[in-house]
Amino acid sequence: MSASQIVTTIVVVIYAVVMVSIGVITSKKTKNVNDFVFGGNKIGPWMTAFAFGTAYFSAVVFIGYAGQFGWGYGISAAWIGVGNAFIGATLAWAVLGKRTRLMTKHLDAKTMPDFFMKRYGSPSLKTAAALIVFLFMIPYTASVYNGLSRLFAMAFDLKSAHAYEYVMIAMAVLSAIYVVLGGYSATAVNDFIQGMIMLVGISAVVVCVLNHNGGLTSSIDLLKNVDGGDGKLASLFGPDPINLFGVVILTSLGTWGLPQMTHKFYAIRDEKDIKRGMIISTVFCLVVSGGCYLLGGFTRLFNATKPEEAVGKTLVGTLPNGKPEFDAMVPNMLQAALPAILIGLVVVLVLSASLSTLSALVLTSSTTLTHDLIRPATKGKMDEKKEFITMRVLILFFLLISVVIAMNKNATITTLMSYSWGALSGSFLGPFLWGLYSKKVSKVAVWVSFALGVITTSAHMCIFSFFPEHFKGFVDWAAGLKLNLASPINAGAILMICSIILVPLISLFTKSCEKETVDNAFAAYENKKA
Repeated sequence: MSASQIVTTIVVVIYAVVMVSIGVITSKKTKNVNDFVFGGNKIGPWMTAFAFGTAYFSAVVFIGYAGQFGWGYGISAAWIGVGNAFIGATLAWAVLGKRTRLMTKHLDAKTMPDFFMKRYGSPSLKTAAALIVFLFMIPYTASVYNGLSRLFAMAFDLKSAHAYEYVMIAMAVLSAIYVVLGGYSATAVNDFIQGMIMLVGISAVVVCVLNHNGGLTSSIDLLKNVDGGDGKLASLFGPDPINLFGVVILTSLGTWGLPQMTHKFYAIRDEKDIKRGMIISTVFCLVVSGGCYLLGGFTRLFNATKPEEAVGKTLVGTLPNGKPEFDAMVPNMLQAALPAILIGLVVVLVLSASLSTLSALVLTSSTTLTHDLIRPATKGKMDEKKEFITMRVLILFFLLISVVIAMNKNATITTLMSYSWGALSGSFLGPFLWGLYSKKVSKVAVWVSFALGVITTSAHMCIFSFFPEHFKGFVDWAAGLKLNLASPINAGAILMICSIILVPLISLFTKSCEKETVDNAFAAYENKKA
């Protein structure tokens, strides 16, 4: 083991000990389901804002998205970070924060499916939403493990497939320990620490990568001569602004309909904290996401896909689908640009980002499955103690399934996350947003949004990912359009926009929910204090 690997190992071990210790400490204050799911509704603006940001970004962004879209769009990929900050954070907090806090507390809704049942008066909506959450949260979790494993393989020079698998298992165990012990309180405290590491880490990494080629100006000049020297990779809007816009929409608007993101608004302490949290999370997202995508914009200076272009660069292989191995590009860049001593910082940076996202995902999924599916099925036989235990057991089950899926190296990080976000936010965004603002939303409109999100995503997965050889003509046609419909990213972005448009449109022609149910939900806004 080299000196840098020894240092990295020490840093990672210290980090793991701190995370587990926080889980042990907070477990003493986690006595019931409310404490486990909401932290007793005592989480302030700083911790909530950091929990929002750290749940937003993980190895998926740092390794997968930054690698693929930095390669494809150059420095214009930084616009994705800007969109994440102002659409995914600022507008999300401004539009959803206060109303979500007020209505969910008034309805005593613990999860998004629970909200749908109580807002629209339909237990079947709750069941359907819970199934969607459980099924489509899994590929997102698997994508996080995939990204983590790539980074550890680089840092410790892991060659064997078994080493790759051991890393994922170790990460699952670490995240399981502190989430199972402390629930939301543990994740909130850990998220704050992890967020600070992310802010410092991403800033240091960007400086090192740019300085490797003489600074920002020199790096941009070098990028102008890449890919035929047309300069588009170094231009403001890049070589493909239309499909870049699709990435911005998916990764920014998507947060509005994701259960693990909106959950942060349920748990925040009070209304005043929402305004502070909005500012803090915006700055956090701008630094972290903007830094990641800007960093990714320079991957072509460190990687090559053709042997004749590989002088001074790492030659990246291709996946079975014929595409470059995008998930390897950022790790290769870091290995070339960073001093050995900083590799440990980067590992902890991505580990921090990933474990915070994992904790949000598994907590949301286990809570949803227990509260919205299993408990109703017992018909009153499950008390709070049994619900508490079941949530903890399901966290372990959920992590196990995700690790098994992540073992498939042919599933790229961006594909896994895009399908997850497309199905979840494509189903929930319209019903959740309009449910907070309009009394006229119908159950039919909600069902249409659910069906459109799930059926379209599932069909897209089958046609373009699982069985493309059976639909070759259609696949080629869709991929050749100006707006690439073969891309799961564009498909997900379109579903989100359709959900926002179709819910109020269909509600105009269908029966509204029962007046008593609607009036009860909107009574939450009569008392302005949450």
